[in-house]
Amino acid sequence: MVDGLTDLGRIYDEDYYHGRGADPLVDYIGELEQPEASIRQYEWRGILAAVEALAGPVEGRCWLDYGCGNGGLVRHVGAVRTLSISGYEEGWIADRARNEGIPVLGRAELSRLDGSCDIVTAIEVAEHIADPHAIFRAVRRLLKPGGLFFFTTGNAAPIRDLPSWSYVVPEIHVSFFEPRTAGALLAGHGFRPEQPGFLPGHADIIRFKVLKNVGFRRVSGWERMAPWPLLSRLVDRRYRVTAHPVGWAS
Repeated sequence: MVDGLTDLGRIYDEDYYHGRGADPLVDYIGELEQPEASIRQYEWRGILAAVEALAGPVEGRCWLDYGCGNGGLVRHVGAVRTLSISGYEEGWIADRARNEGIPVLGRAELSRLDGSCDIVTAIEVAEHIADPHAIFRAVRRLLKPGGLFFFTTGNAAPIRDLPSWSYVVPEIHVSFFEPRTAGALLAGHGFRPEQPGFLPGHADIIRFKVLKNVGFRRVSGWERMAPWPLLSRLVDRRYRVTAHPVGWAS
């Protein structure tokens, strides 16, 4: 991950990406080595569907995944669409992703994309950033006018007792957002916020979140039998996953 606490090397080390660190539910290495078996494929598929519902077909466009982790979304989208897509990552996993042939940029390379991106995604990144203004500034700098910023992060609005929220992991999750605060940040950094609600793809995004949080890592016949279109709506009613805005670069 990127730009989080001060000692990035200690927090986002090899153990973290193996699921032996602050978040034992992550499976970055498994996702990288066997993407076809990973439940993360639901999230990748869902994000692509949501982005195309908002911005139209991504063929021939420029897409950057900011804080891309193991680059799984980059690899997935690049395999099913013809476009210029790359990721940005500074954690330990970045070199492993590059060794797999995934185009993952470092900080020094990122500036060459300034003003050229049609789409920037940041999937479960903003909560890792100690200064949330930093990510919104950086993304706006990367996007063309009219470009789309699609991000996911936990929604703190429905949570009455923040310290008891399982999303609060002080070692890695340091910023929390409600839709209104996310919208204010977008507006303050040159975006037009929009709340599109439940998009095509959100059922798959929520499916991944549920499976990860109950300890699944691989796809299975059991989870495929679940009525995800219905379950995802019920989960969203409780946690309001889809209430966060997206941003259109002004």
